[in-house]
Amino acid sequence: MRRRLRERLAGGPIIVAPGIYDAFGARFVEWAGFEAVYMTGNGVSASLLGRPDVGLVDLTLITAHAHRAAAAVGIPLICDADTGYGNAVNVRRTVEEFEAAGVAAIHLEDQVAPKRCGHLPGSRPVVSLEEHAGKIEAAIAARRDPDFVIIARTDAAAGHGLDEAIRRARAYRTAGADVIFVELKGGEKVVEDLKRVTESVDAPCLVNVEEAGKVGELAVAELEQLGFRIAIYPGLARYAAGYAIREALAVLKRDGSTRNARDRMLTFREYNKALKLPEVEEWERRFLLSRGEP
Repeated sequence: MRRRLRERLAGGPIIVAPGIYDAFGARFVEWAGFEAVYMTGNGVSASLLGRPDVGLVDLTLITAHAHRAAAAVGIPLICDADTGYGNAVNVRRTVEEFEAAGVAAIHLEDQVAPKRCGHLPGSRPVVSLEEHAGKIEAAIAARRDPDFVIIARTDAAAGHGLDEAIRRARAYRTAGADVIFVELKGGEKVVEDLKRVTESVDAPCLVNVEEAGKVGELAVAELEQLGFRIAIYPGLARYAAGYAIREALAVLKRDGSTRNARDRMLTFREYNKALKLPEVEEWERRFLLSRGEP
């Protein structure tokens, strides 16, 4: 799957990776026919801790979670690795753990720890260019599988302007990053800024499509025309699931029954299909029932 992702970076249409926060969501992404899936640190923090994305998820927590998601599907998993959970020495272990988890790609950002989600209000200080370039070099040196994709992310645009973000993006590419991810601050000029990124950086570029922002109004075809190779949709599953859960609970609270919400819920059959129950049943027919076991 890592090789498949790397080959797709080199050619073909843009890679669309809907965001999920667990193995259940990853199943639906694969079922819908997408060729890659993205695990969002924000969603993992919400799912496992019920807390915002402010650096509370550690390496052990997210790699164990990523392992389960990667094992549940047959498509590449791209994963948020925050700041690498420390300095260049920690980045080495970060790469080793994500590789062992079966993840196809990770992105490492240049925020100061503890980090904050790029779309939360407030400042997001960044480390020096030299420090993060060293972490990218460490990540490249640490990987055992040359097809494991290292994505360098910079959050410098919000506090230091797009010129500085592009300068950093170029430096991280020189340090060996396979893909560049410039997190933009939004605003009316965001589309022009996106174009500047892809035109200024000689590398495959990733775009973060946040539904609440201006970028969320752009179609996949438009993002591809702007020159991007990967589009991630981190909020898709967490926003959709949160809305559906809230609405179904409101119906139960109001009516004392879920009857009036069932047209917006999976059927039991659909639920088991998503979990690939028919595969399990076929396995039982082959290896249990044929031997006379109950």
